Amino acid sequence: MENPLLLSPQLNTKVKSLCKIMKSMNKEGAKPETKNRAQEKKNRLSLLQKAELHPNVDLDKFEKLTKASSESPQTVKKWGESFDKLISQKAGLDIFTRFLKTEFSEENIEFWLACEDYKKSKDLSELSLKAKDIYETFIKKEASKEVNLDFNTKELTSKSIGHPTHNTFDAAQMKIYTLMEQDSYPRFLRSNLYLDLVNGRPQGCTALRRRSRSFTFNEFRDEQPDFAIWL
Repeated sequence: MENPLLLSPQLNTKVKSLCKIMKSMNKEGAKPETKNRAQEKKNRLSLLQKAELHPNVDLDKFEKLTKASSESPQTVKKWGESFDKLISQKAGLDIFTRFLKTEFSEENIEFWLACEDYKKSKDLSELSLKAKDIYETFIKKEASKEVNLDFNTKELTSKSIGHPTHNTFDAAQMKIYTLMEQDSYPRFLRSNLYLDLVNGRPQGCTALRRRSRSFTFNEFRDEQPDFAIWL
């Protein structure tokens, strides 16, 4: 197929004129802006290559979730022996909490930890204050961090809030513990977050699914064409 520019001298002349104009603009100050845009695009692409995100999770949060752990692969492997071994260690608890955040179910571990703290209360006034706070945050209907409890367990817990004891939340805490052990924990063991640690890889380096084309388009739709790279 013949080059249309060769067949149309008039068009060829216009293209050359456009090239001269663009070169002139580039010399007058477009270069610094071009470099800034190029660096900005490079930074964005670097983050995109790392991200395996829920559509509503922003990149800054993902970066925080993928910080490297100082635990050895041998220690991490022990977390796979039982759920109790995982959450009984601070590092294991922290990694598991990060995982739950990616599934938007961190309220479960937060409730469990609140119950553990509650049982350490030293007097009745402290017990009552914490009991009310836990109930309103995690158990009350439409609470800000309502956990998934069956009707009977929720009713039993609600009735004892008026006269709390150190065992007020035992039934509810066990329900949530079992839920995490049987549901979230197996998925955690299959997650890239855990497998990367077991294999001694920096977290997030596993081949991850790509972002959709629509996302990439939205990220760069406001960018102006950089004619300078054609000249």
